[in-house]
Amino acid sequence: MPMPSNSSEQKWRPSLGQVTLAVLAMAVTLPLVGLFFFRVIENQLIRETESELIAQSAVLAGVFAREAEAPRADLPLGTILPVDARPDPSRRFDPILPALDLTAADLLPSRPDGRPAEPPGQAALTLGRRMTALGQEVQRVTLAGFRFLDSTGVVIGGSDEVGLSFAHIAEVRAAMAGRYASVIRSRIRDTPPPPLYSISRGTTIRIFVAMPVVVGQRVAGVVYASRTPNNIVKYFYAERVKLALASLVVAAAVGLIGWSFLRLINRPVARLIGWTEEIARGVPPDAAPRPAGRLGTREIARLADSFETMARALQHRSDYIATFAQHVSHELKSPLTTIQGAAELIREGDLAESERHRLADTILADTGRLSDLLTQLRALARAERAVPGAPVALEAMRGRLTAAHPDLELGFRGALARPLAMPEESLSILLGHLLDNSAAHGARRVEIAVASEGAKALVDVSDDGSGISPGNRARIFDAFFTTRRETGGTGLGLEIVKTLLATHGGEIALVPSGKGASFRVTVPLAV
Repeated sequence: MPMPSNSSEQKWRPSLGQVTLAVLAMAVTLPLVGLFFFRVIENQLIRETESELIAQSAVLAGVFAREAEAPRADLPLGTILPVDARPDPSRRFDPILPALDLTAADLLPSRPDGRPAEPPGQAALTLGRRMTALGQEVQRVTLAGFRFLDSTGVVIGGSDEVGLSFAHIAEVRAAMAGRYASVIRSRIRDTPPPPLYSISRGTTIRIFVAMPVVVGQRVAGVVYASRTPNNIVKYFYAERVKLALASLVVAAAVGLIGWSFLRLINRPVARLIGWTEEIARGVPPDAAPRPAGRLGTREIARLADSFETMARALQHRSDYIATFAQHVSHELKSPLTTIQGAAELIREGDLAESERHRLADTILADTGRLSDLLTQLRALARAERAVPGAPVALEAMRGRLTAAHPDLELGFRGALARPLAMPEESLSILLGHLLDNSAAHGARRVEIAVASEGAKALVDVSDDGSGISPGNRARIFDAFFTTRRETGGTGLGLEIVKTLLATHGGEIALVPSGKGASFRVTVPLAV
């Protein structure tokens, strides 16, 4: 008989070792994958920087507007605010929210140099000097750079570029038109960044914010602020020793995970595979004991227990089939030998008529015995397969059992209305064999009593027949054992009962009795 194909050889599946390596690789790469999330963190830092510049520029623009409104300022006003840029008087708050996005916004070139322009007036320069002093105080705390421009875009304070025009710069031009503007520009460094900084764009960019100064719905100037955003890499570089220690901890954790996986999964499974392969080669479970030592996790230990239970069950099944086959062959051999001998004698033809009739009767009797034996064997085969059906109570079967056994006086008592976890067909076959045995041993009355014990029902079947001799009590449940072979007994009745009960989670036992025979059948109650 060809062995069934092994599905594991037809389809590629990763081994436990490969799965372990994949898990370890993922654990190692997780910190590296985290570097990509620096972009998200950097973008948040850019938003925070823009928000801080907005707040600082708004305060300085307010001071600038107060100075520009003073009578002595004599500062020329510029463009009238567009309608959509004017504050709504009905709203108490009109915030400017940060809008820069490192992943979406264009990275502009570094800020263009100022261009020559007509020199600002003395009043504008005086205001610029006062704003410069204030801007320097703010810069000392915030590190932001500030330039103060008049309404034409000419620098009047904040740097050594006083007198140059920034009107050609995009964000300044927008502020001169009365609208807030912010951009991201490349940063020009005086010194090269540390090596670790190369993984971040935060060290090569600078945020520029242009805030219009409004006086009487007209633009009086521009506060032009800039600052390099905070950089998370700078923190990591400063904490590089701790970062190295953290890397060692990650490496140790990965090693521990790998060792645990190997110790708790790979090795136990490999031992289980070797054990099952031994059993598959025909080594009995007792000769191939389960793997010694630890079996890793609770689930693998339970799997080993299941394998052992299955192997022993299969071995028991194999032994049972072998023994049963021997019994069947013996039971078939005797009548076949008799039939063959009788047929040979009849073929010789030198027999009297009465002798031929006797031999023919012998052949008919043995063929009938063979037919009964085959019928019982089919019944035993059916008993090994649970028949589906609804639970039934003995109360519903009283009439049918009484009608099927008219020679017996049946008595019923106890919890007859409790449904048993067996279909009617199976329960009818079970009780039918027990009642037939009682009748065959001379019983006239049979008592069927039902009691419950927890989740099971105890069904006692007692008769007043000749009973079972002490020498035969230990053998009555053996297949093919019978004391009525001459009257057609096959010795399979109780074997069918026992097998039928086993398929439904029940069992049968012979219990002591004063007269006749008494059997106790244990059956689960229906839930």
